[in-house]
Amino acid sequence: MKLIASLTSPYARKIRIVLAEKKIDYELVLDSPWVEGNQIASANPLGKIPVLVLDDDSTVFDSRVIAEYLDTVAPNNRLIPASGRERIAVKRWEALADGVLDAAVAMFLEAKRPDGERSPSWIERQRGKIDTALAAISHDLGEQAWCHGNNLTLADIAVGCSLGYLSFRLGDIPWAERHANLDRLYEKLMLRPAFAESVPRV
Repeated sequence: MKLIASLTSPYARKIRIVLAEKKIDYELVLDSPWVEGNQIASANPLGKIPVLVLDDDSTVFDSRVIAEYLDTVAPNNRLIPASGRERIAVKRWEALADGVLDAAVAMFLEAKRPDGERSPSWIERQRGKIDTALAAISHDLGEQAWCHGNNLTLADIAVGCSLGYLSFRLGDIPWAERHANLDRLYEKLMLRPAFAESVPRV
């Protein structure tokens, strides 16, 4: 299979980590929706990455859908509980972490707009979402070693990718200073090769 992705996309990073943790071989095809002449729309009508291209050339897109697909087709190292409240709990963590990413990406893109077109109130609205979500993630994590249960799950991967993206693109948000438990979690995650090797880079 192939993964169409960029090295800066936090959503793609989440899938690259899932693939590595589950030891699934794949070909990484670098492309970006922001590069003129990109071919992403031919694989995903929404023009977004990541896109997983299967062996029969069918495609799976949206990082949440791809992560669930990969966890289903490769039963080793399960990252999402099979059913019930345990499953919903992990998916809730993922939704919260992805919400941080949605706000962070929106904030980053808005800040790149030319003077006169930029909306400071929009940027602050996104920052407020990030602050509130991080406080909730920190509260829910508490003193636990992992977001859910006693081992790495998709919850930890999603949270780790959101924290990594904040450090990469929005370094003025002092999440590590405000939330020592999130900093500890991220430092632990970065000891895993899948996280260390997928650090976002231009």
